[in-house]
Amino acid sequence: ENLERGARSRLRRFRQGTLLAVALTGFLLLIFGVPDVAAQDSGQEAAQADPTTLPGVADEDTTGVRTVTDLLRGFYALLPRLLIAVGLIVAAVIAANLIHWLLRRSLRGWERADAVAALVRIVVLLVAIGAGLSVIAGDARALVGSVGLAGLALSWALQTPIESFTGWLLNSFRGYYRVGDRIEVGEVFGDVYQIDVLTTTVWEAGGPGKAVAGAQATGAMVTFPNWEVLRSNIINYTREFPYVWDEVHIGVDNASDLRYAGDVFRRVAQAVFGDRMEQPAEEYRQLLQRARLGFDIAENPQIFVSPEESYTNFTIRYLVHARQRRRWASELVLAISEETKKPEHRGKIIDGYPVRVLQGPPAKAGDA
Repeated sequence: ENLERGARSRLRRFRQGTLLAVALTGFLLLIFGVPDVAAQDSGQEAAQADPTTLPGVADEDTTGVRTVTDLLRGFYALLPRLLIAVGLIVAAVIAANLIHWLLRRSLRGWERADAVAALVRIVVLLVAIGAGLSVIAGDARALVGSVGLAGLALSWALQTPIESFTGWLLNSFRGYYRVGDRIEVGEVFGDVYQIDVLTTTVWEAGGPGKAVAGAQATGAMVTFPNWEVLRSNIINYTREFPYVWDEVHIGVDNASDLRYAGDVFRRVAQAVFGDRMEQPAEEYRQLLQRARLGFDIAENPQIFVSPEESYTNFTIRYLVHARQRRRWASELVLAISEETKKPEHRGKIIDGYPVRVLQGPPAKAGDA
């Protein structure tokens, strides 16, 4: 799998490099043009008409000198246009920076101000570059064709940066996540620390397969490209509602008084959480009603029972802050453990565990 991934990466880089070379070639042809074939042919005919010219010797000498002279003359003739184009681009950069500063200052309270300012800046620069190339080419029709080809090649060669920039724009306008949100994008899970034009950096939180098993900070910072916004599912745990539903599972032996055990677990969970669930449950209910998804929301911990192969599983479901799941799960487990060890519950609540049946190899024929 790693070899296949490496081969695909090398092939993608080769393809991008090839397309970039095509784009640069088209750009150079746009600026300097193609050699004047007619002039070369006329020069060759004149040399052939002169009987004093030695074939194969003078042609080689004069061709090199003529090529260098033509390049210098073309560059000298193109120099005024280049200066005008550079002046246009410099003026556009100054104007774009000024517009960017004014927009960010006037839209300071708007969370999408950076995205709008960046778009306006890019449009101004693109218009200036197009105008500069038009001055250099001297023919707008040739410019459109050449720039279209070069733009197509550049879009393929720079596909990854363009996708990352598009992901940043999409996130800026749609608000999938902001700095401070707890998110999960692909294999990355943590709190958003910084959002750049091409990348997003998060403080990693733990989980299965990581050094920290619980959903707590690991101390590591993870940076991923913004094109993940276009390709992966985005899970935001704190965007509009910073609470999540969490569960604790308690195994009880089938010989226990299951209804009695459920009542005890419910009473302990209510004592642990108290009225902490009432306010977030009401906020959750209002959020669902605005989305026309209203249904009953429990304001107290709920108990659910499901049978397993060798025991009965009790699931205690409750509503807590997204960054406090591990703390409240520990509090609840400790409280239930202390309660079930009391003498009045003896024989009524028996711990249940999975049972694994071990079987030896089948007996062979003739074994005593």
